[in-house]
Amino acid sequence: MKRLNIRVEGRVQGVFYRAFVQEVALQLNIRGFVQNEADGSVYIEAEGDDNDLQQLIARCRQGPPRAQVSNLSVEEAPPKQFSYFRISR
Repeated sequence: MKRLNIRVEGRVQGVFYRAFVQEVALQLNIRGFVQNEADGSVYIEAEGDDNDLQQLIARCRQGPPRAQVSNLSVEEAPPKQFSYFRISR
């Protein structure tokens, strides 16, 4: 079990990016949360198996159809033992 902090920049707010991330996370059995940030980026904390997390990162680089990802940064962190994946407001 591993946790990643992911920051996604670009046109990622107002394009259903958080809902997209939640759907992918649920498909991959990843737990954590996704939220919009004041600076226009999206922040994700994701916990799961390494392979599943790598798939999540790949999908986040693409995003939903109307998104345009310009930068994605990933930082590993200690697990928090999330119970589920949610969209944080």
